[in-house]
Amino acid sequence: MLYSIYAFDVANSLPLRAQARPDHIARLNALAEQGKLVLAGPNPAVDSNEPGEAGFSGSLIVAEFDSLDAAQAWANDDPYLHAGVYEKVIVKPFKKVLP
Repeated sequence: MLYSIYAFDVANSLPLRAQARPDHIARLNALAEQGKLVLAGPNPAVDSNEPGEAGFSGSLIVAEFDSLDAAQAWANDDPYLHAGVYEKVIVKPFKKVLP
């Protein structure tokens, strides 16, 4: 089943993101290689694809896992969470309708 993982950044998370980004991206690439990643990306803190120093306010990942517990466990082990980038992470079942 698909699950959405929505993470909320702490204030001024940009330096923390930069430090943990390689490990975060490696985990996402592993999901993609397994054919389980639907989409992943950050939410710019301002209305721009390139937010600069404004940074990001959170992230969204939609991926396939065996269960809600498995999705939550994966989210709980995210390098961004360990590095203090995320202050809160919400994992919910997701039903893709379109496209």
